[in-house]
Amino acid sequence: MEMTRLANESREYRAAREELQLAEIDLMRQRERVAELRRRLPTGAVVDDYVFEEGPADLDAGDEPVRQVRLSELFSGPDRPLIVYQFMYGKAQRSPCPMCTMWIDGFNAVVDHVSQNADFVVVAAADVPTLRFHARARGWDRLRLLSAGAGTFKYDLASEDEAGAQESTISVFTRDADGTVRHFYTSHPWMSAGIRERGVDLHSPVWHLLDLTPAGRGGWYPELRYER
Repeated sequence: MEMTRLANESREYRAAREELQLAEIDLMRQRERVAELRRRLPTGAVVDDYVFEEGPADLDAGDEPVRQVRLSELFSGPDRPLIVYQFMYGKAQRSPCPMCTMWIDGFNAVVDHVSQNADFVVVAAADVPTLRFHARARGWDRLRLLSAGAGTFKYDLASEDEAGAQESTISVFTRDADGTVRHFYTSHPWMSAGIRERGVDLHSPVWHLLDLTPAGRGGWYPELRYER
């Protein structure tokens, strides 16, 4: 399909746009190569059957009773992967991370589509009542929210340090036929010593929409509330 042509666009603009489209095609193909490498990862390490705490499915039902649920119980069926977003909230992170909150706002909107192919949960170090209070304020009514504050899950996945500082992380797990849970993949914002915040950009459309604009994303960061 040919690119849109405007009657009054200059030759300079047209040439630059065609060069950009070739670069966009190269980027798409590189993303596909990266995705293929990810799919070809060998069998992952066995992980502990971590225990989490969870409140009622209905956010308005109150914060009691809280029940315990194991990692292996988060899989809804055979041959389904489990995606876990690790939210920066709890312990040393006294207030919910605005950037994590922006991502989870988006996850709440698309989780019904994701769940056709994979199970999806949000895990935080914050206790259940604190996590659910924030969820109610944001309208997160489609997500399964779990607290890992009492266990080592986040620490073991490098989304928490010894001092309780939190990091946003996405992890994927699989479950063998005998119930054994294995780690498949984890992505952190930090990719190297010089790349501290770009490792999970692909999981939110906000950055990509801003990248379409003349100013790009610039130095903008999300906030929990905006002045209208």
